[in-house]
Amino acid sequence: MKNYLLYDFIQVAGGAERVTLTLAEAFPDFQTLVSRSYPDAQPLLDASSAQVQELRGGWSVCLPRIWESMWCFRFRAGRLHDAHTVLYSGFYAPLAVYQQRSGRRFYYCHTIPRFAYDLYDSTLAGFPWWLRPFYAIFVRWFRKQYEAAIGRMDRIFVNSENVRARLQRYIGLDAEVVYPPVATQHFRFLADEGYYLSTARLVPNKRVDVIVRAFLQMPERSLVVLSGGPELERLKAIAGVAPNIRFTGWQADDALRRWVGNARCVIYLPVDEDFGMSPVEAMAAGKPVIGVAEGGLLETVVPAETGLLLNPPPSIEALIDAVEEMEISVGPTLSELCRRRAVLFSEKQFIQSMKKHLR
Repeated sequence: MKNYLLYDFIQVAGGAERVTLTLAEAFPDFQTLVSRSYPDAQPLLDASSAQVQELRGGWSVCLPRIWESMWCFRFRAGRLHDAHTVLYSGFYAPLAVYQQRSGRRFYYCHTIPRFAYDLYDSTLAGFPWWLRPFYAIFVRWFRKQYEAAIGRMDRIFVNSENVRARLQRYIGLDAEVVYPPVATQHFRFLADEGYYLSTARLVPNKRVDVIVRAFLQMPERSLVVLSGGPELERLKAIAGVAPNIRFTGWQADDALRRWVGNARCVIYLPVDEDFGMSPVEAMAAGKPVIGVAEGGLLETVVPAETGLLLNPPPSIEALIDAVEEMEISVGPTLSELCRRRAVLFSEKQFIQSMKKHLR
């Protein structure tokens, strides 16, 4: 039987890329197809036993990343013609559904393309005025393509109740929740070295600037920013020469687990996060989470049991208060509650659910 697993592209060591490789390892009889794999994701690919095939080729390699991905799945996925089962994910891979003439069609939705729906206005405002009409035309066209493609699926799965509600609100489709796999088995409590950890990508909607500004007012507390992104230099400028704030850049998986395992607490304050793997990784290591009461964190962090959730939008003052409260809360009991909670979102649970649906 011809079975396929499709995802847009392997760009970085991100959550969706990890889900794709977990599925590829759990279903070795599925061929995994992406438009392209990028150098920043090579360490992730090297650590996986999954075999990932690229669709790129010909003149389309000259296209920008998104356009290349759309072209590859729309016109270079002819091998799907007689497929038995195809599991689509991402924004652009579903366009390959038009190549599939028979068999079952499943879609695992990490999130809807937010740039075209709930974040459309803010994304549009980020373009120069003369580019905005072209962007608006592209989004109207892309919405039609995306909605028509996922409308052809037999079943749709989403990674959280948050994304399920978003899909219903903007597209009018319902779905089944299958929480994504978190490699909880790799995270351990190692020690409490007293520092607070931020693992979010350095982009505006992760609100890492709030965290940095808060720790500028807490020189007695240490912050480690364990990530990179386009906001890195701006955040470094905000931190200045503060000796209690350290930027490490992106870390390999082993180093990430050591940093989490030795932290006192993980702080994660994104805007309406789809699901959020970082809080679950923290809890798997017995570390509490200071988060925000919106998005996927409402489904993973239990206030007063596995961490604290701040009212959105989180203020600097509220974060400072939460850190001081955490200082007197950490201990063996809190760590054990965190570990128990994290097990509910393990790779084992995810694979069992997906095998039940796909088999």
